[in-house]
Amino acid sequence: MPTALALSPHLDDAAFSCGGTLELLAADGWRVVMATVFTASVPDPQGFALACQLDKGLSPDVDYMALRRSEDVRAAEHLGIAPPVHLPFREAPHRGYGSAPELFGAPRDGDRVAAELGPALAALIRETAPDLLLAPQAIGGHVDHVRVVEALRGLGLPLPVLWWRDFPYTVRAAEPKQPLAPLFAGLPEIALPLDSGGAEAKLRACAAYASQIGFQFGGPAGLEARLEQEEGRERFRLSGALPPALAALRDRAG
Repeated sequence: MPTALALSPHLDDAAFSCGGTLELLAADGWRVVMATVFTASVPDPQGFALACQLDKGLSPDVDYMALRRSEDVRAAEHLGIAPPVHLPFREAPHRGYGSAPELFGAPRDGDRVAAELGPALAALIRETAPDLLLAPQAIGGHVDHVRVVEALRGLGLPLPVLWWRDFPYTVRAAEPKQPLAPLFAGLPEIALPLDSGGAEAKLRACAAYASQIGFQFGGPAGLEARLEQEEGRERFRLSGALPPALAALRDRAG
């Protein structure tokens, strides 16, 4: 049984950006593992980190990341994939990033997470032995997305990679920020269409992240409208050879 490993910076990124493709692979007999990097609970959050929780309508005593991890489990169930993997790294607001502009700016000099990510991702890849990786392009420029891309590319792995376009950043601006665009400019672009079952599974998986839907989209109707802007397709840059099942789908779509 072939294995696909989706490396998600946050607890929703993979489902938002390539959930339909993950569902397709699972339906085709693949073992699909969705692993999220920044999922650690942090007791007694303060400052901007606490504000990121309060603006979702959650009180300070709620374990925000535990709630999000449970949402991730439900999302994986909707996609028909293996139980998700949660790595123990802290999100940027818990690493000293103190405002929304800082999240989308240059990495902080004191942010040492980059040195830790490479070995952790290498160990995960050895453990899961994937035949295909799926990972972000860091469209939108969130520092956690950038760090994941940099760490993964630093491993120099001889595996095919589908580098996804990070939703919803792809639909928030006509020309979204793409700080790592030169890394992907030479790679072919592919678009994989979602059938009705895959689109519905993706919608249910995205909606499972209930703590995020109001803040990100204004509610379920906003989520559905934003997904419709992607025109029933998930778009990637491709490193290496596309697996035959996905190549056949792409070719049928023209």
